[in-house]
Amino acid sequence: MNKAQIAAVAVLTASALAACGSGSSGGTGGTGGGAENAKVAFLMPDLASTRYELADKPLFEAKMKQLCPSCSVIYQNADSDAAKQQQQANSALAQGVKAIVIDPVDSAAAATIVKSAQSQKVPVIAYDRPIPATPADYYISFDNEKIGSMIAQSLVDHLKQENTKGGILQVNGSPTDAAAGLIKKGIHSAVDPSGFKLLAEYDTPDWKPEKAQEWVSGQITQFKDQIVGVVAANDGTGGGSISAFKAAGVKVPPITGNDAELAAAQRIIAGDQYNTISKPLKIVAEASADVAYQFMQGKKPEGKTTLYNTPSQLFVPTVVTKENIKQVLFDSGIMKASDACTGAYAKGCEELGIK
Repeated sequence: MNKAQIAAVAVLTASALAACGSGSSGGTGGTGGGAENAKVAFLMPDLASTRYELADKPLFEAKMKQLCPSCSVIYQNADSDAAKQQQQANSALAQGVKAIVIDPVDSAAAATIVKSAQSQKVPVIAYDRPIPATPADYYISFDNEKIGSMIAQSLVDHLKQENTKGGILQVNGSPTDAAAGLIKKGIHSAVDPSGFKLLAEYDTPDWKPEKAQEWVSGQITQFKDQIVGVVAANDGTGGGSISAFKAAGVKVPPITGNDAELAAAQRIIAGDQYNTISKPLKIVAEASADVAYQFMQGKKPEGKTTLYNTPSQLFVPTVVTKENIKQVLFDSGIMKASDACTGAYAKGCEELGIK
């Protein structure tokens, strides 16, 4: 991606967010009245991905404070426990929240939360992961199916360019996460017609890296050097896959990721991970705060599209490899060299001009 392309993406993103801020029909959202001193719940799904504590939470809180200084955010993380998330939602409703922003642990189970909230006229914004069974009031995410196709196609193109022969492993996300299902569908759209044999695939419980590592270890024993690439659905499962190859003492093949976590950026710099997806969490966190605030004011924001009968905004991310990591993650200010280029990664950063 050249500088002109990055600038174009920035303009499009700014336009999308501006539309989000102004695109309401002026109808009632069920909450009624102003939002002064109102409470909003921000319910995240797990601790397996570092992003929720380090990025989503502070970004959402900062934007909400900007929009409504007197409003307060009730933040909870369910630590991969759907029953715990249900309790957290019930507690938030008991505390009188005017909106719930939720990234569900279990997309099917979250339907109960949506019904309960809507029965109390509290709008629900599905965040990152959709809730297919019962439409939420709004859905904000990056395009997950597109993410799957992009990371897989990037890997397939690389393997073909290198004239590699063999098969691919597919490490999917959690089977209870509807977003993981969309990523999985996207991956298949690129892998299935690629000409590379899909050796095996696995749905990783709760997205846990150690589960991905355990499964990939078994596949290494079974398929050995037939494995020429691994499409992992996020950076955590990608990191687990890399650990499996290293523990087996064999060469790490190109392995994908998604989320652009700091550890993943360092693995790309070191040459251990082939790609990740840059989906600046600031975009979705701020957009969800903006939409939640509109609902809290009694407005009804309009979606840019519809998914699972839910008004939605789906942003398009960027594939990151060693070739463009400097430009996309560091020159853009998304990530700091001082955070990534430490210890063993300093030399790789120097070689890539990251400083």
